[in-house]
Amino acid sequence: MRRNFESYLRAWRQRADRKPLVLKGARQTGKTYVLAAFGAAEYAGVHVLNFEADPRLATVFEGELDPTRLLRDLALLGRFDPAAALAGSSLIFFDEIQACPRALTSLKYFAERLPAAHIVAAGSLLGVELSRAASFPVGKVELHTLHPLDFFEFLAATGREAYRARLEELAAIEPLPAGIHAELIAALREYLVVGGMPEAVVAFGASHDFARARQIQRNIVAAYRLDFAKHAPFPLVPRLAMLWDAIPGQLARENRRFLFSAVQQGARARDYEDALLWLEQAGLVHRSFAVATPKLPLSGYCNRRLFKLFALDVGLLGAVANLSADVVVQGNAVFEEFKGALAEQYVAQQLMAAETAGDPRSLFYWRNEKTGTEVDFLIENEAIVPLEVKSGVNARSKSLVSYGRQFSPPQVARASLLNLKGDGDMINIPLYLLPALPRVLKRRGS
Repeated sequence: MRRNFESYLRAWRQRADRKPLVLKGARQTGKTYVLAAFGAAEYAGVHVLNFEADPRLATVFEGELDPTRLLRDLALLGRFDPAAALAGSSLIFFDEIQACPRALTSLKYFAERLPAAHIVAAGSLLGVELSRAASFPVGKVELHTLHPLDFFEFLAATGREAYRARLEELAAIEPLPAGIHAELIAALREYLVVGGMPEAVVAFGASHDFARARQIQRNIVAAYRLDFAKHAPFPLVPRLAMLWDAIPGQLARENRRFLFSAVQQGARARDYEDALLWLEQAGLVHRSFAVATPKLPLSGYCNRRLFKLFALDVGLLGAVANLSADVVVQGNAVFEEFKGALAEQYVAQQLMAAETAGDPRSLFYWRNEKTGTEVDFLIENEAIVPLEVKSGVNARSKSLVSYGRQFSPPQVARASLLNLKGDGDMINIPLYLLPALPRVLKRRGS
């Protein structure tokens, strides 16, 4: 399974200023797989040191955190040659590093005293652990988030690498051949049901069985619920479950703004804020904040009390909502479920997947506080680009017209089932092309 992150890893390996790399993200997004596969492909050896599977490893980090001594002692327990690790010809992988906070701290000393060693780390619920780590090596590691597969990765993983290549090689803003467009819309319907969790994608690619993919999604959701009880502070556990279960219903509302009172009658933001922050840090949800006056940076002008809440994966959203997988065969009905919420969830997921190290992604939307008019997303480019999401082929948008009259943006974008097309300052980008949005906008603006 080829992941976009692999190109970043290869560049990381070659950099002279390379630091230890820490990969976070929700459970079961493929962190262990992608790092282990990278090590096997690019190094003479890869040594996976799992702190949960082998508690003895944590004892090595008791006392002084001298990196040379650490590697030599770890080599004894892991049965590998420390010389290759010290020289950087083999990759050292600290897996489930959250089980040993001292190992996380030690990355500072690897960066400062042993830069020749190639160190990567990952762990379950690492975002939660990092938020409360007292000695996180700030500035001494490269921190990255691995998201579920985006649509381009899904194409490649399900045997349609040629379609992915066709989309990545687009040289002009012009419609694709009708037959190719239709095939990609059909693949998009599949993605809205299967989503981007690696295990579900692999199973679907092998069997083309939506029911099998849905069962895997339900298993993942069940594992997340167990994580609530196992890892979250006890008072938060019931609120975590209530927030998680509320996402489909909140997105199904005509106005998708998240309302705490819709989670529980009489609930207030302060009652659930800690639980919501835990879900964010675990990588399970993403907030999109309202902006009334779109100026750069959007984070400086957003209203953090007004937001929409998206799940990490459109397939998991369908599993939580108990959406029948059979809906995929009903023409465009899959796009109309939840009043178009699946399409908006899909777009949010693609935008988050475009996140790069050092450039954490945030989501924003425009809301006119007086009229309630909204544009689904605001994209921070060289200028702010409003992006309206349409779940069908009706491309008319009063919201974009209203936004354009007020702010005169140099570019506006609309994501729909229509083919790729440029019309003045407007670009219609098909939903399946969303992973290439930054490149398309750049080409359109040039």
